Amino acid sequence: MSEYRQYLEEKQKIDILIQKGYRINSIREHLDGATVEFLHQNEKEIETLLIGTANARKYFSSMLIKLGV
Repeated sequence: MSEYRQYLEEKQKIDILIQKGYRINSIREHLDGATVEFLHQNEKEIETLLIGTANARKYFSSMLIKLGV
């Protein structure tokens, strides 16, 4: 899979979670990319994504700033 296609898939997963009411709760950077934990507004549901592309990591960083997390 091309890196651009992988970026689009990761970006779409992030966007879907944010649209469903999830917010970024924690980020753990590692050699494979970053593990981003999303917490739902009701604070009961947690989703975790492994973000591998540099562009998707930049994207969720910009979402942190945009959403004021």
